[in-house]
Amino acid sequence: MPILIDLQKVSLQGADRSLLDNLDLTVSSGDRIGVVGINGVGKTTLLRIIGGTLKPDSGEIRRGRGIHVGFLEQIPSLPVGTVRETLGSGWQVDAALDRLGMLGAADTDTSQLSGGQLKRVALARVFAEPNDVLILDEPTNHLDLNAIQWLEQQITNFRGAVILVSHDRFLLDQVTTRMVEIDRGKTFIHAGGYSRLLETQAEREEQAASAEQVRRNLAKTELAWLRRGVKARSTKPQARIDAAKRLLASRPEAAARAGTLDLSVETPRLGTMVLKAHHVAFSYDDEYQILHDVDIDLGPGDRVGVVGPNGSGKSTFVNLLAQRIEPTSGTVKRGPTVVTAYLDQEGGDFNLEATVQELVAGPQGVPGSLADVALMKRFWFTGALPTTKAKDLSGGERRRLQLLLALSIRPNVLFLDEPTNDLDLETIRLIEEFLSQWPGTLIVVSHDRTFLSRTTDRLLEVHADGTIADVPGGIDAWIARATGVITTPSSNAETDVATSTSPVPSDVPLGRQIRDAEKEMSRLERRRNTLTEKILASNEHTEQTRLGTELAGVQKALGVAEEYWLTLVE
Repeated sequence: MPILIDLQKVSLQGADRSLLDNLDLTVSSGDRIGVVGINGVGKTTLLRIIGGTLKPDSGEIRRGRGIHVGFLEQIPSLPVGTVRETLGSGWQVDAALDRLGMLGAADTDTSQLSGGQLKRVALARVFAEPNDVLILDEPTNHLDLNAIQWLEQQITNFRGAVILVSHDRFLLDQVTTRMVEIDRGKTFIHAGGYSRLLETQAEREEQAASAEQVRRNLAKTELAWLRRGVKARSTKPQARIDAAKRLLASRPEAAARAGTLDLSVETPRLGTMVLKAHHVAFSYDDEYQILHDVDIDLGPGDRVGVVGPNGSGKSTFVNLLAQRIEPTSGTVKRGPTVVTAYLDQEGGDFNLEATVQELVAGPQGVPGSLADVALMKRFWFTGALPTTKAKDLSGGERRRLQLLLALSIRPNVLFLDEPTNDLDLETIRLIEEFLSQWPGTLIVVSHDRTFLSRTTDRLLEVHADGTIADVPGGIDAWIARATGVITTPSSNAETDVATSTSPVPSDVPLGRQIRDAEKEMSRLERRRNTLTEKILASNEHTEQTRLGTELAGVQKALGVAEEYWLTLVE
């Protein structure tokens, strides 16, 4: 494959730390390179260096003659004119606009587009141009699942090289051939996709832990030797004494972040009735009805994902359930014990001129109190961040602030609208871990297939005609049908849950298999408890029978999951 771009010994120093240190990276035609790392580590910086819009402090960059590079930024800009004028004409353009949900806006001026619409048009534009290298910075933000599948196809079919930063693990695993991990100025290049990255990360962490244990043992030995008295020490070479002191003074490399993201909160107990929507309809005017005849009954511990095309009404539906807006007709009722918190996809409706500590304190509190400082530290708001205005926070920092403010009111019902936007993979995984143990009721709108699979066990699809229906088999079955893997929805709850506990390929590390099996058991236990409470609360024989059938399937699946877990740990 011809080499398109070659980076040799590239380094860049940030304001207070090294962002890149002696990076060697060769980009050839056919490469699909994913770039990952925590927020602020330098992912976008690396993309700009590769794209030629930022010069490193040192190192050499060679580019093939006549190479054209297309760059999709996180917040793209488009030329003045209509969408059609920006993209041109032709069936390929129309097909792209249709899959991206923008065909109806083809004659709209680009200055009138929302942020999400801008991203989708810019994405169609970058694939329509004759580029040899495509650089994509968080391309899945603001895309629905149908559009993400289109993006996967475009990346797969592109003849040149693609370098992308993304928090969409499913996408990374589907399309990448190599992964670049940036960690505290160091870069690690992994062959294969996201799964292989996780395996090599785990191996590296085990090796580091082993090396640190050896260092500690050596330090103890040297310390004991130094303490055997002046006479003993005087007979030893001074060089060894100096080496021992250096060994004792040395420390393992500091963590990229101080501590882990501590999301633990007390959650008030929910009653049997949580949220119920009956014959709900909603329209912003009399001519166009967004949702109609919606009936939903959510109980304690339910984990519900919401999917559907862009503009179908997913956010409207969640806003109705959260009682942030009133239905045009029908009723939405909530139980007397319900305490809700809502994370919208726009980054929060708080005062952008206020500082983090002012927002955490609230109108009645004193900014910077000891309790607030402890709370902010749990959410990685340390150093200068507590006194930083909300408008100056990065997208990921603003997301964490949203989460902090939401959990500080101790909710037992959480509404999350596109919660993974702007977050790095480490933070997303920590949130998933928290939600897997959180006892409340969860409603999630997301395009992140991995997040939905790990945090929800029921999927609702909002259709273009305004109706909402359960998706049999959940997110995994929905993806399989959408990609043509299966064509007939499964109605057997027992089969759906049991299949997820079937043995995984032997090349997956044992520790990961055990963790996945434990998460699956936790999910099934939550579903079993939810169904049991619903049966006890119901007075209708038909509903009790239906719930009892599902409960029997879940209990059998739980037994299978437990047996599988036992085979792994024995």
